[in-house]
Amino acid sequence: MSTKRSAPDFILVFLTLSLLAIGLVMVYSASAVWATYKFDDSFFFAKRQMLFAGLGVIAMFVIMNIDYWTWRTWAKVILIVCFVLLVLVLIPGVGLVRNGSQSWIGVGAFSIQPSEFMKFAMIAFLAKYLSENQKKITSFKQGLMPSLSLVFLAFGIIMMQPDLGTGTVMVGTCVVMIFVSGARVSHFMWLGLLGAGGFVALVLSAPYRIKRITSFLNPWEDPLGSGFQIIQSLYAIGPGGLLGLGLGQSRQKFFYLPEPQTDFIFAILAEELGFIGGSLVLLLFALLLWRGVRIALGAPDLYGSFLAIGIISMIAIQVTINIGVVTGLMPVTGITLPFLSYGGSSLTLMLAGVGVLLNVSRYARY
Repeated sequence: MSTKRSAPDFILVFLTLSLLAIGLVMVYSASAVWATYKFDDSFFFAKRQMLFAGLGVIAMFVIMNIDYWTWRTWAKVILIVCFVLLVLVLIPGVGLVRNGSQSWIGVGAFSIQPSEFMKFAMIAFLAKYLSENQKKITSFKQGLMPSLSLVFLAFGIIMMQPDLGTGTVMVGTCVVMIFVSGARVSHFMWLGLLGAGGFVALVLSAPYRIKRITSFLNPWEDPLGSGFQIIQSLYAIGPGGLLGLGLGQSRQKFFYLPEPQTDFIFAILAEELGFIGGSLVLLLFALLLWRGVRIALGAPDLYGSFLAIGIISMIAIQVTINIGVVTGLMPVTGITLPFLSYGGSSLTLMLAGVGVLLNVSRYARY
């Protein structure tokens, strides 16, 4: 391994903190009305988001100084712990149910979402596996099958909660990592067909998923039911125009768009800050992804490269799905927008992931 650089990628730090700052402002703006009505405190969600943001930033700077090979050493242990947590969350009385999903474990006044931790655990372990078995990855039985079996085992447990959105992000991230490691395109074509069949089966197995698909294709078919969120999201984005209605001036946050501080926060941002504000956020994400890919290409070893690709792919997939849902291009999945949406586990883990990426940047050769 090459000598450690004197400093991490400061452009990546700036981009991350910029998105985080925008997120904190928008969480308050989007949630103030709902928080006042429900908790008699307009800052209820904003204060909690600031707490998690603070913890996440501390974690980011601490992890930035931890040799990324540490995650290679502890990858198996972290993965096992996350599998245990995924099983525990399914136990009645241990797992907490929110919006129809038993995905959280209560820790005092707060809660954690084990599936969020599993995303990072799978990235760390898969990076280790691929770096040690890259020559075997072209073999379906010896390379591709063992890695995918583990991924789909985790996906199966996550689907028992059920949490299709988080599971989709995890699988998508792992597929990108395996693809760039040199797996055969023909194998992915067959797996793609198999995956499409499995996705159809998952959709048909649950009536609410079928409604999400049909509402995505034509939300006005059921405007007060399955199509409600998409319609209200479009009603937020449309009036925003070029410059927006002004910060804090959203109309859809007045109980039209349910819990706008979470999955649909970009709709409120577009309504208040307009096309220019939304484009600025997307530009910041694009620059962040560019820095991440640059770090992955410059990493001194395969493990660092796969680790960086995994983290940046996870961010890219979440951004793509979230923006797709908010703009009506994809079915509603419950995926948060990285660094902007309200959510403790997601925000903290995302910032910790950036910390790992920053450590890789300290060794990268640009």
